[in-house]
Amino acid sequence: MRSPPGRGRSSRAHPLRAALPCLLLTALESAPAAAQSLTPDLFNPTRGGFVSPDTLPTRRTAGVVQAPSDALPALPDPNADPRKSQPTPATSRVGQVPTYGLPAANGASGSGYDSLNRKRQQPKFYPGQPKPKRPVGPGSPPPPTTQATSLGPPRIAPPPSETAHKTPTPPAMAGAVPGQPLRRRLKADDDPFGAVGDYAGSFLIKGGLELSAGYDTNPARLSKPVGSPVYVVAPDLLVVSDWERHALVADLRGSFSGYGNQMPATIDGFASPSPVDIDRPDFTGHVDGRVDVDRDFKLASQLRLRVATDNPGSPNVQAGLQRYPVYASYGGTFGFDQTFNRFEVAAGATIDRTAYTNSKLTDGTISSNDDRDFNQYGGVGRFSYDLKPGLKPFVEIEGDSRVHDQPADRNGYFRDSSGGYAKVGSTFEFTRILTGEISVGYTARNYVDPRLSQLAGFLTTGSLIWNASGLTTVKFFTDTQIAESTVPGSSGVLVRTYSAEVDHDFRRWLTAVGRFTFGTYDYQNQNRNDKTYSLEGNLIYKLNRNVWIKGTLRHDILDSNQPGSSSQDTVVMLGVRLQN
Repeated sequence: MRSPPGRGRSSRAHPLRAALPCLLLTALESAPAAAQSLTPDLFNPTRGGFVSPDTLPTRRTAGVVQAPSDALPALPDPNADPRKSQPTPATSRVGQVPTYGLPAANGASGSGYDSLNRKRQQPKFYPGQPKPKRPVGPGSPPPPTTQATSLGPPRIAPPPSETAHKTPTPPAMAGAVPGQPLRRRLKADDDPFGAVGDYAGSFLIKGGLELSAGYDTNPARLSKPVGSPVYVVAPDLLVVSDWERHALVADLRGSFSGYGNQMPATIDGFASPSPVDIDRPDFTGHVDGRVDVDRDFKLASQLRLRVATDNPGSPNVQAGLQRYPVYASYGGTFGFDQTFNRFEVAAGATIDRTAYTNSKLTDGTISSNDDRDFNQYGGVGRFSYDLKPGLKPFVEIEGDSRVHDQPADRNGYFRDSSGGYAKVGSTFEFTRILTGEISVGYTARNYVDPRLSQLAGFLTTGSLIWNASGLTTVKFFTDTQIAESTVPGSSGVLVRTYSAEVDHDFRRWLTAVGRFTFGTYDYQNQNRNDKTYSLEGNLIYKLNRNVWIKGTLRHDILDSNQPGSSSQDTVVMLGVRLQN
């Protein structure tokens, strides 16, 4: 079989390819051959180690100007050990695990999670420095920051000013027990020695009893003073509801003043203007209720009771009495309160009754006081506008009628009357520093009997409380009333009272109270004007929330334009108050 043309030419070319190198080697054998000697330069890896610098192929030519930095390096020393000049080999990484990025638990610091479970480095504390307690488990609050972890140099011990005169707080109250859930912080107690009270269902009840004893230089307010020991028993009760809606408040306060001596029955041969037995009660109480129909409409009501006697030294007191006749004034107000955005309307109907007990005379007879009993019917309306937070001006109008049980009194005067008042004012509440209200107006009363002229005059009413500082409180009170009178020909008595009081806490358990009261009694158509001055000081030492000790010093002055009616009186008392 004949080979293909291409494959035959390839076979003939192989001998020719092998003959060409042989011919070349035969031509070179004619030159002399010399073996290369073994020198240290053969192991030198620097440039020029195998040839002479003059015959170095990479040398610079003469036409090229060489910079000093392009000069060839010096040749190495032929006698030097080439092994010493070799560079240090790199560290082998064979068999090692490569590390990429940040190491494990690099950001754990002193409180984070450490996946390597390494032991944490504990902070070092100086001698005497408090050490935090470790939390008991998950959910516990972290330990407080110590001085070792905070900025600045640590303190060995706190200064005395940080721990002096501070009541220790139990750990449970302070929330410092490890593992205890966080509790709501209690607000500061404004009166740390005040009554706490007890809860009965949804009502908070606070009660107290004050017992005092001392001496009164002129308890009957006679022109010629006759003194007597005195004791006072004064209970009080406050009941407040604790409801989300509606409200009910009962405030009841009373007192009984007893005297060890009796007053003389006659003075200079005439019947004494003062009773022989001058013991007298005094009680003031009211119960206020509110029903919240909705957010803007409320029903309001009040029940009130006043039990007292005529004031000592008053011309309404009969001569030759064995004891003071007691009167009771009781009634109520029923109305509503409607709010229209900032405008508020409050109105109510009032009904009251005043009744006196019979008078017992020194000769054993009984004198009726039915002519002094009367009923009063009326209504009152108040319109106010919330001008700005803390300032709410108002206008108040009142009208009433008084109807006596007997048309004519003991002197033949018909004392049924009708009257009222109108006043303007405002309530205040400026950041709890100044609170209360004050108003001015005019009052008038007309009588059925034409012999009794109109009783009218300027009126002021108000109650302001100024918190001058955390330890000092200033109070101001003023009131105007039209009272009935039994003086023949007198329409009535226009009574104005102004009182200022300053309370100062030397300590939270030691309080001083100073009070000044000024009053005027205007008996119209009788040309009689009485002025009263009262200066009183109290010092209260609070043993705890339940027991107080109270000392009182008071001086009263009655200045009358009628001869023989002026008097002065000084009272010194020491007592104790029990409260809960």
